[in-house]
Amino acid sequence: MLANAPITTILPVTDMSRATAFYRDTLGLQDAGEAPDGSHAFRTTAGGSVQLLPAEAGAQTKHTVLTFEVTDMPAEIADLESRNVAFLDYDEPGLRTVDHVATLGDHRAAWFADTEGNVLCLHEKTAR
Repeated sequence: MLANAPITTILPVTDMSRATAFYRDTLGLQDAGEAPDGSHAFRTTAGGSVQLLPAEAGAQTKHTVLTFEVTDMPAEIADLESRNVAFLDYDEPGLRTVDHVATLGDHRAAWFADTEGNVLCLHEKTAR
């Protein structure tokens, strides 16, 4: 059954070397190696996986493609900023960030882009 199947997020990248360094060195994901098709896989210790797939420029989208659920948003933001990750800030109807964080009901979120333009998110539940 699919409900029991592991899920891998596949992200389009134009510069595999640059993207691999970002996911391995900047985000700290475990490098699972390159596949024969030229894609490159990464894992988290929580069991998540990301596969970078070579793609033409423009294959990236402007919406969130990957979310990391965290338990300490300020600490995660500070850690990523110390690694030169720039967060995306918003000030539009229905979405406003303060110190890079948007409060959306019972959760908070902060967004940043990888080296290829894919939008990634930190997500934290505030009601437990």
